[in-house]
Amino acid sequence: MSLAEKVVIVTGASSGIGATTAEAFAKHGAKVVLVGRNETNLKAAEAACKAANNKVELLSITADVTVDAERIIKTTIDKFGQLDVLVNNAGIAELGHILDIDVEQFDRIMNINLRSVFLLTKFAAPHLVKTQGNIVNVSSIGGLRSFPDTSSYCTSKAAVDQFTRCIALDLAAKNVRVNAVNPGVIVTEAHRRMGMSEEEYAKYLEHCKDTHALGRVGSTKEVADAIIFFASDTASFITGATLPIDGGKHAMCPR
Repeated sequence: MSLAEKVVIVTGASSGIGATTAEAFAKHGAKVVLVGRNETNLKAAEAACKAANNKVELLSITADVTVDAERIIKTTIDKFGQLDVLVNNAGIAELGHILDIDVEQFDRIMNINLRSVFLLTKFAAPHLVKTQGNIVNVSSIGGLRSFPDTSSYCTSKAAVDQFTRCIALDLAAKNVRVNAVNPGVIVTEAHRRMGMSEEEYAKYLEHCKDTHALGRVGSTKEVADAIIFFASDTASFITGATLPIDGGKHAMCPR
């Protein structure tokens, strides 16, 4: 599973799954490009990468994936001269019943979760063709299953899954692989950002023991490990796949 010297872009790298994934690539000797909007958190993620591998080559780009996709790819190529792996991880989630949400929420979620993935893929693809690299999209169990009060989010992730399959076919002849991971509930700051209090979040995690077959929620490392697998030559015969990292939640039908 050699990733040494590979140039890897990780979006949403300033926290959560993205930060842990960037650190994992650093441990494997990759040259890591960390992309995020929060400069302070991005610096903390960069420090974690250096702690994992003091010889790692890093590039941090403070950017908004919805408007800076072309700059992100160009800055990477200007710095390292190539691109081997694109991890489209940046995304948001918001709650709301169809009777209450507005079109602005739908557009905002689609813009960040889907349109940015299209743009980054479009600009990255020619460089990935040169290196016969690959793309890993971070989707969600929400792309595979439906849940109430999350219509915009689930729709965006279902679209990411279909986009993954379609682009896998587009790029297969160029030997560029495209896959997605679909996390279940993972311990990050995401639910707090959606407005949950500490008490509500604790109750939610307890409830999730009944909605995940393995009886627990997941960690960012467990998702990062799957991303590393897809990005490596170990997965050289896998493309167009969507892999649930969800403790069996996709197979559950809770009552």
